[in-house]
Amino acid sequence: MKDFADNDTIVAIATPPGEGGIGIVRISGENAGFVADKFFKPVKKSFSVIDFKTHQAVYGKVIDDIGNVIDEALCIAMWAPNSYTKENVVEIQSHGGSLVVHRILELALSHGARMAEPGEFTKRAFLNGRLDLSQAQSVMDIIQARTDASLRMAAGHLQGAFSEEIKSMRHDILEIIAHLEASIDFPEDDIEDVAKQEAEEKICKIKDRIDEILKTFHTGRILREGLMTAIIGKPNVGKSSLLNALLREERAIVTDIPGTTRDSLEEYANIKGVPLRIIDTAGIRETQDKVEQIGVEKSVSYLQRADLILALFDISRPLSTEDEEIINMLEGKKGIILLTKKDLPKEIDVDDLKDKLHGDFKYIYISTLNKEGLKDLEDEIVSRVYSGNSGQAEGCFVSNLRQAEALKAAKKHLEECLNTIKMDMAEDFIVIDVRSAWEKLGEITGDTVDEDIIDQIFSQFCIGK
Repeated sequence: MKDFADNDTIVAIATPPGEGGIGIVRISGENAGFVADKFFKPVKKSFSVIDFKTHQAVYGKVIDDIGNVIDEALCIAMWAPNSYTKENVVEIQSHGGSLVVHRILELALSHGARMAEPGEFTKRAFLNGRLDLSQAQSVMDIIQARTDASLRMAAGHLQGAFSEEIKSMRHDILEIIAHLEASIDFPEDDIEDVAKQEAEEKICKIKDRIDEILKTFHTGRILREGLMTAIIGKPNVGKSSLLNALLREERAIVTDIPGTTRDSLEEYANIKGVPLRIIDTAGIRETQDKVEQIGVEKSVSYLQRADLILALFDISRPLSTEDEEIINMLEGKKGIILLTKKDLPKEIDVDDLKDKLHGDFKYIYISTLNKEGLKDLEDEIVSRVYSGNSGQAEGCFVSNLRQAEALKAAKKHLEECLNTIKMDMAEDFIVIDVRSAWEKLGEITGDTVDEDIIDQIFSQFCIGK
């Protein structure tokens, strides 16, 4: 699978754009030491970068081709195979000015390295066997994690918790294949019926294991991508106050003037480890203001696409035409109905509201003024997201669609295999379906995945990682 053009050496800036305390330029490949030696000179000792001890920082200066000092820096050589890519890796750690790191990058490029493609360092780690594909994908999940639960899931994947479960099932499937092929090769031993019976029992257990893993996909996807949550309601019902309460900061402007929020605000909130991608929409009402009209249209659009709907109704005022319109929009949907301004006298018959709302809804009284009901709301959100998976370690959750689709395909092949056994067909036909399941599970770890898919996965990474 390994295919590097002439075993070339790559380079990229590994720290984010902008100014910072430290900037890192990373070089990887057989000639990484020779490239760095062209422009990094140790201060105290006159020896080459290629003579550095592995994993030891050396203080020196970055010098251009005409002898000008670009910066003082540290150079760390990590010689193969004890590096991130399992190749020779050299990192130059300079001051974090944008110009400085770009000058160092240009020097590396001028002395034989080429610019790394997005995700190429991690791709090399995968192709060199340091990480499997599931672990490699988790690298970006760690970078993008927004909550502790998201980080636990990504770190668990990187440590191989999810991969080990997949590899264990593939190992069990290989044992099934071996027993079935033994019954084919040695028919005189009269083990055919025993092999089929054992295969059926083991296949059922593996299928059940896949079912359990697939149940975590809803939670895993949300922990990875965030729960798209639309806050809807008529103007001045308390949507922006709720957003601020969930964010625990004054992010949205709150006034008594209807129509203050004309556009949609999008923010991430950490709700007990669940990343909520909250969209505070414009109040839904009839308006002549063109800007506000666009905001209302976007509100309706978000309502259709949201994973979670938080619909607000002000119980201190009778139901209005705007409320009735929102009730109609919620027809057949599910979400959480928030009965706001609990601290004020009640003017709504809640039972009447429940009769009007046709869908799957949880009703919670809240008051953002005195924080009443917010804990109940957070508990309900967490309960919906984990939905029975709270006892499992996040590191074993399915976290992306590609993994889920491969598991579903493997399960389908196992179901077809069970049907083949029930039809009392020959072992050859059973082996075909079992092997197909084995291959589909291998797509998750990268053992049986196409090169095009590998390229597509790593193209989504940032350059330098």
